[in-house]
Order: sequence, then C-alpha cells, then structure tokens
Amino acid sequence: MGIEFKLDGRTVTAEPGETILEVAKRNGIEIPTLCRDEKVSRTTSCFVCVVRDRGTGRYLPSCSSCPTQGQDVDASGEEVRDMRRTALNLLLSEHTGDCEAPCTMACPAHADVEEYVKAGCDGDFAGALEIIKRRIPLPMSVGRVCPRFCEKQCRRNIYGKPVAINEFKRLAADMCYDSYMETLPPLSGKRVAVVGAGPAGLSAAYYLRLHGAEPVVFDAMDEAGGMLRYGIPEYRLPKSGVLDREIAHFRRMGIRFEFGMKLGENLDFGKLGKDFDATVLALGCWGGSGMRCPGEDLATVGIEFLRNVVQSDCKAPNPGRTIVVGGGNTAMDCARTAIRLGAPSVTCVYRRSETEMPAEKQEVAEAREEGVEFSFLVAPVGLSERDGHLVLACRRMQLGEPDASGRRKPVEIAESDFELEADTVIAAIGQRTMAPAGIPVDRRGGIAVESGAKVMERVYAAGDCVGGPATVVEGIASGHEAADEIARDILGVDIDPVKPICVSRGEWQHLSKDDIVFARTETSDADRETLDTLPAELRKRSFAETTRTMTARQLAAEGKRCIGCSCSDKHECKLRKHASLYGCDPDAISGEKPEAGCDDRHPVIIRDRGKCLKCGICVKTCSEVVNRNLLGFKKRGFSTFIGTAFGERLPDSCSECGACVEACPTGALAWKKESGK
Repeated sequence: MGIEFKLDGRTVTAEPGETILEVAKRNGIEIPTLCRDEKVSRTTSCFVCVVRDRGTGRYLPSCSSCPTQGQDVDASGEEVRDMRRTALNLLLSEHTGDCEAPCTMACPAHADVEEYVKAGCDGDFAGALEIIKRRIPLPMSVGRVCPRFCEKQCRRNIYGKPVAINEFKRLAADMCYDSYMETLPPLSGKRVAVVGAGPAGLSAAYYLRLHGAEPVVFDAMDEAGGMLRYGIPEYRLPKSGVLDREIAHFRRMGIRFEFGMKLGENLDFGKLGKDFDATVLALGCWGGSGMRCPGEDLATVGIEFLRNVVQSDCKAPNPGRTIVVGGGNTAMDCARTAIRLGAPSVTCVYRRSETEMPAEKQEVAEAREEGVEFSFLVAPVGLSERDGHLVLACRRMQLGEPDASGRRKPVEIAESDFELEADTVIAAIGQRTMAPAGIPVDRRGGIAVESGAKVMERVYAAGDCVGGPATVVEGIASGHEAADEIARDILGVDIDPVKPICVSRGEWQHLSKDDIVFARTETSDADRETLDTLPAELRKRSFAETTRTMTARQLAAEGKRCIGCSCSDKHECKLRKHASLYGCDPDAISGEKPEAGCDDRHPVIIRDRGKCLKCGICVKTCSEVVNRNLLGFKKRGFSTFIGTAFGERLPDSCSECGACVEACPTGALAWKKESGK
C-alpha cells in the first residue's frame, strides 16, 4: 500500500522503502545531490539534498529519508534553498582546484583558451577558429593587438615563459577566416540600431545577428572599425589585409552599415527609437584629454594624430622633432608612428617611472629599438611657441605613496624646471566620451547604465563610452553582453544569465611548481617559440606589419607546452552545476583548507585530493560494483582524505575499468586530458 504525503503542497504517493528524493524525481521536482549514486548503497554525506519537514521544522537528507503517512515536505522553498546554499558553500570552502584555466578566466571575452590551443596544436585550425569565434568575432585583429591577458596569467610563467596563446588566434584566423561562415538563424523581424562601428559595436551586431535580429550599424566615419582602423597604426594592424577582410565577413552575414552618420547631427536619437526595436550606443572615446597646463591647446591630441595618419594612407607630413606626453599604448603608437613619418627625434615624456608605465612592455621595448627616447619622472607644466618652435616647460618628479590606481603618485620636485624644444608635441594622456545631448551620463562623462548594458527602455550601451578607454577585447566582451541583454529583453531568446562558479588555485605568482597539477598526458619542456619580427632599421622606414604570423609547426610545439590546468570535469561537475544554480560563492565561508595533493602516477587517471568532497561514492563503487577495495578513507576528522593502501598508485588495470572516475561527482578522479577516455 502506498504512502500518501505532501510534497511542495502536492499530494503524492511513495512506495514502501522509496526515499523522498526518488519520489521527487518521479514527480518532476528537482532536488540537487552530490553523494547519491543509484549503483551503490546510500552515503548521506553531502547534505545538499535537504528538504524540510513542515510539521517538525527539521531538515532531512532526502536521499536517505523515507516519507511517512501524512507528512508535509517542503522541497523547494526559500528556507530549503538557503540551507542547500549553505551546504554547497561549505563544500566550496574546502574545494581546491581550477574549474577553468587561469588563461580563460583572465580573458575579458571568456574565450575557451585551452580548447582552441588544443585544436591548434592538433592542426585543426578550422576547429580552433570555430571555438574562438564563439567569443571573439574579430580574431584577426585581436590576434595582433590584444595585450595578452591570457598569457599574463598562464601557469607556464612559473617555468619561464607563457604559451604563445595569442598566436593561435592569429594563425587560425589568417588561415581559415575567408572560408568560415557561421550557421545563421532566420531573421526574427526585430531590428536593432548599433551606433558605432568599433569593436564593441561590431561585436554587438555580430551576436545580435546570431540571435536572429537584423542589426544596422551607423558610424560617423567613412569606414568601419572605429579605433581598430583609426587608432591603431598600420604596422600593428594592416587595414587592407586584415581589418577589411573581417568587415567583409560582417557584410556576408547580412549586417548593414551606414557611414557618415553622426548621432546628434544627421542621426536623430529619437527617430532611431521609432524605427528600431532597440538601440545600442557604442560611441567609443574620441575626445582627447588635455595636459592640464597653460598652452595645452598647442599640442596635437594623440588619437587625432593617429587618425590623420590613417586617413592620409600613412603619408602624413613629417612632424619634425616630436615630444609625446604619456605612457600608455596610445603614446607608444604615436611615438613609433612619428619615427616612421621621418621625425629626426622622438622623446616620450612620462611623469612616473618606467615600471609604472601602463603601455605593454613589448611596445616600449620596440619603441626604444626604433630610436624613441624616454624621459621618465617628468611632467609638463606649460607649452608655448618661440621662434617658430614649441617649447614644453617640464618639472622633475619623484614617486610618493600609491594613488587610487595603485601606482605610486608622482610628486613635484621644487626648483627642478627645465625646457624641451620640439616641432610637434603630442598629448597622449587619455581619452573621454563625447556623449550627445539627451543621453544620460555618469560623473566621468561616460554613458550611464541602469544595470548591465541597459541605459533606458530599449536603449543599451557598450564599449569605451561606458567604462572609459579599454582594450579591443574588452570592447568585444562589452558588445557581446549588450547583445545578450537585448536578446533576453527584446527578442525573447532564452539565454541563461547565470555565470558558472569558478574555483581557482590562484594566480601563478602565488604558486610554486609543486602546486601545479599537470592534467596533460604529455607536456613539453621546450622554450617558447620566437615570433619573427622585422629588424628595427626596417621597421623605422616602413608601415609594414612588424611581426609575421607563427607557422603551424611552431604552434604545434607551443601547444605541447600547455599544462592543461583547467578541470577535465568542468562541463560535468555536479558541485559546479549546483553551486552556480544556487548562487553560491567560493569565498562565502573562509578558513583553513585541508591539505591538497595530486597523484598523477597512473598513465591515464589523475587523483586530485583538493577537489574531493569525501562523499565516498568512489570507495563504494570500487567495493560494491567492481568488487575490489582499492580506495578507502585515510586519517580522521578534518584531515580525512580518500587514498589507496600504503599510498600506492592505482594499478594499470584501472585503465580498462574507470568506474570510480565515471561515478565521481567532481574532477577529483578524472581521466587525464588526451588520454582518449
């Protein structure tokens, strides 16, 4: 005879011996669990499957509790969810691993770095490009100008130099871009105006089309690309051979462009609201910041200088003796461009030391090779004209305490003024948004967003005009976010906004070689492949691209240097899945973590103690299903862990079984990457 009881307010029936978890599953009520496996006896260890007895107020593990006649069980209420969240947070507090590789976590666009590196290493560059384009719609450009956030966090840095990750994007795109085409969904009938054809606007248009919208991109300039075209010099990003090929692909996708259209002049914001279902503002930061000293209007704004060179087809006049004020990448671009235009001398003036320069170290090194001189700890205090030349009055500085940026603040040195004479002074200090009237702005002058990318009803913003000047890949990520938000709000596309939990062992700077888990079956100890760069003397006389794309042979060698340090179970891990759905936080509960340890002695199986939940499923699977007893609990209390007898490695015969690996709810027991399992 069945047992009738209430489950989430519904009267249900349980068979004798049936658990609340089993009844819930049969009735379509999902209860998370980590320690329950139907192949083995009950363990009741994780407490993630708790439900609440409304009559007694007690919390019960549903995986082992059988209902009683007339019982009233809450399986989905907020109090129950909060208890499950606490249980999951407790498990996360002891969990040590890497849900994602640090390279992927560092990428602003969240590209699947390990996956495309692996595909490139195997010679599958078409497959690599497909993976890249899920998150980066401009791979040819990004492969050349990205500041390599991923490489800066690559764990190979512990051993010397990081994997040349950026080059995988570059070669995959160079080889396969023209033949690649996305599978496009039918148009939904919804039209979206994208104002701005820079990285953020192009990214928004790209993902909107993939969501089924019809994007129309408006831009004030004559050609698409924004800062990619007008702010990055030809020697870093060729326009005809690279950028134009990428823009042509957007047109093949059916994305339409309208040029010479400037918001607030010949493009009416109100009319866009009437003609389109949504609008994305991706205006960029085209306003230059001044030097904040008398006579600053005599200086040339850095981004205007670069834009004029592009529009002159790299035939702008020789700027003569040139001083560039600033220490960022735009300053380096201006200085190196002036060299190529024939400037007899170029001096970069920066108010901090070289250590504090935000410019990429490679850019600084190449600028120095090309003849750019640097004057550090010097700040401009005035600019004037004298005898047909410009005179920059300067003052020497010294570093004081760190400011809001985290860098040490420059402090003036009294009576240290001196002068520098030049024909051209370029102010490459910063950029700002020039938002048209009627668009809400924040205190910094950027477009104000309510939440995410939303500015107001049916209006969204992305890129530099929101958060200030950023990198190309950050603009792409912002455009993608805006497109996804429009897809949810306007197109009705079901996009899960929940971001997966990412547990990390930490940045490589805080780790030792002993902390690194090698998940690859084979890892090369070879040095990083060298990028072929034109000699400085040739670079100085030409706007030709300074570096050549690595070969497939080189990248096959580079791919073998990848440690593969993300969790091999990241797509199947139950702890990650449940913790993400319940809004958990790996740092919600702090405290000492159990001692970690990794055993990779077996040829294809890796045992990572830091990821173990001590649920006991593997122990019971080996004992009750396989009829062997290779695994068991060691020690007692907080230090308990699962291991083998006398610390021996698992026997080779486990390669043909792997029942414990398949049963493990996390990646504590996993097949090594490339093991074929």
